[in-house]
Amino acid sequence: MTDDRLRMTPGPTEVPAAVRERMSEPTPNPDVEPAFFEFYRDLTAKLEAIYGDDDVAILGGEGILGLEAAVASLVEPGDRVLCVANGLYGEGFADFVEMADGEAVVCDAPWNEPLDLERVESRLEEGSFDAATLVHCETPTGALNDIEPVLDLLDEHDVISVVDAVSSLGGVPVPTERIDICLGASQKCFSAPPGLTVCSVSDRAWQQIESFETDSLYTDLEPWRDAADEEWFPYTHLAANLYGLDTAIDLLLEEGLESVFERHEAAARRCRERAADLGLSPFPGEARSSPTVTALEVDGGAQALQETLAAKHDIVLATGLGDLEDDVLRIGHMGHNARLERVDRTMDALEAVLE
Repeated sequence: MTDDRLRMTPGPTEVPAAVRERMSEPTPNPDVEPAFFEFYRDLTAKLEAIYGDDDVAILGGEGILGLEAAVASLVEPGDRVLCVANGLYGEGFADFVEMADGEAVVCDAPWNEPLDLERVESRLEEGSFDAATLVHCETPTGALNDIEPVLDLLDEHDVISVVDAVSSLGGVPVPTERIDICLGASQKCFSAPPGLTVCSVSDRAWQQIESFETDSLYTDLEPWRDAADEEWFPYTHLAANLYGLDTAIDLLLEEGLESVFERHEAAARRCRERAADLGLSPFPGEARSSPTVTALEVDGGAQALQETLAAKHDIVLATGLGDLEDDVLRIGHMGHNARLERVDRTMDALEAVLE
């Protein structure tokens, strides 16, 4: 059975044939077979080539698991956490802080504006914080945030950083060496199926994680520090998904990170050039749009466009979220879909529908 539908969504992304084939292989029992632990250690070593020197753990759960786990593992009741936000996921970190009985101090900015550096600095000078959260790529708006100035301020005040890089890691340079916990996911730029969270953890973050016991099992990062070396997992791991991610990472590393980044830049540039020809602009502005996703302003009717593109052209796009639900049409040119021919097919269809 063939499926000619083109899914140009900002995650989950198209899964290459090699990844699908790898997932169909017989899978061992991940709890008792030593070869599987060796495979897991090899996979985390490959991810370290993307992340840098920090320890890497792979959790069995979609990317949101990583956001919740990072907060649940770091934040004790009463801890103060600075949530730096200019979008849905940045603001959403505050919910996880409150679930951990921490105090969330939200330093927000409008969704179409950059992170508010002056407000961040002011907040940090007003009092101490145990951690801070921020988002590199806000997928609902297609905005790529300049997070290094914020990381500078957090370093000055000795605050542990948690960064959601779910929609940028593997497609855009991420300053992972400066981040204490950096979160990614299998279904975005890696182009593997949804189901896995990847995260790097610095020594400083491990020290805080190990300083107290959480009331959670599934969202506790502490057991993952030594799990593979001690040949056990906190729960039965997703063997087939890990096989798929392993092949996806192999494809990425074989191409080379710099080539992958250039491919994403080229795909984004083509998408926005074609959009400009149609009189459409990216929501946060050209300079702040991510190489992995373009959110086009359509001023109402995004859902109707989405439905027509799927019905008449077999192309699946995403609409906005929250207040932008019907005002933004999102095109994901990330991972396997960051290719000019796929962008052109998408924009040809959008042009036909608009005409």
